[in-house]
Amino acid sequence: MRDYISVLGLELVLDEAEGYAFLRSRQSDVEDDGAAPTLPRLIARRPLSFPVSLLLALLRKRLAEFDCGGGETRLVLSREDIVELIRVFLPQRSNEVRLIDQIETHINKVVELCFLRKLKTSSVQAAHYEIRRILKAFVDAQWLSELDSRLAEYQTQLAGGE
Repeated sequence: MRDYISVLGLELVLDEAEGYAFLRSRQSDVEDDGAAPTLPRLIARRPLSFPVSLLLALLRKRLAEFDCGGGETRLVLSREDIVELIRVFLPQRSNEVRLIDQIETHINKVVELCFLRKLKTSSVQAAHYEIRRILKAFVDAQWLSELDSRLAEYQTQLAGGE
């Protein structure tokens, strides 16, 4: 499989311990003459919004804390738990319902990205989400350090504007 997809300029990332696999674009190899190979990008890169990036970082932190506790392999959070995680970092609004709807939109985006899986519940119960282990591959130490540097830049811009 690795040989087959390498022709397409992709590499297989397989983590048997966590139970996931995915494809990503291969890092550009520099040829002997110094020019990079001209393979088209098959996997689109799209920037994430600040709230979605923040939510991913917070979920990754919660997953790391859960793994330190041991025992269970699945981390399930209610919608209210996720709202409380991110609410602290978002600006206060006079309309609480609108803020929760906005957070729900961010949660749905993370579900679209397949880092959360919505569990089937009855209509009476609040929604519950399972944090998928593939989040560990996407949000690694390098990603978190890049997010920290961007947050520092953002903070200096805000301080300069006041």
